[in-house]
Amino acid sequence: MARGNQRDKAREKNQEKLAGQKNKNGMTGSEQQREKDKVAAIMQAKQAAALAKKEADGKK
Repeated sequence: MARGNQRDKAREKNQEKLAGQKNKNGMTGSEQQREKDKVAAIMQAKQAAALAKKEADGKK
């Protein structure tokens, strides 16, 4: 049981490190929804462009 104290010290150090880290997500719910909608619109535009290109290539 010589390692018990070492484990406890490592656990305390890790808890302090995690507490010191800033939360990566600072957006509110409405901001997250706006961002999600914006990304969805971009992806839909890309999909439409890819489909149009595919159809144009197929008609040649």
